[in-house]
Amino acid sequence: MKVLIAEDDRDSRELLSWLLEKLGYTVVATENGRQAWEAYRRDKFRLVISDLLMPDVDGLELCRRIRSAKAQKYTYIILLTALIGKKDYLEGMDAGADDFVTKPFDPDELKARLGVAERIIAIQEPAADLSRFSAV
Repeated sequence: MKVLIAEDDRDSRELLSWLLEKLGYTVVATENGRQAWEAYRRDKFRLVISDLLMPDVDGLELCRRIRSAKAQKYTYIILLTALIGKKDYLEGMDAGADDFVTKPFDPDELKARLGVAERIIAIQEPAADLSRFSAV
């Protein structure tokens, strides 16, 4: 599965990319939400991991743009953040995030959350395939 990463901190981006590649994912890593949005528009990703706080287009705006794109297949979005107060959580969920991972992230926790993402995406797959018959 191909994963889109939006992370403005170079060290965090490289660590996350390395870990995901080690877990067998194909990674497209971008430096900010604007670059991530451009990459998403070119090649709809099923899984996006985005930092919450980034200059230009932040993680919340990236979530909103992805949700407004109305892609045929569901995109699972995980937000990375050091801020995880109730307000941040509610804003992220309202913007369309599916999950949060706090920074610094624990590799085992991230791996578990990626497993959940894959299960949700797999559940969505048959529904997306059948949707073309709903107009009959």
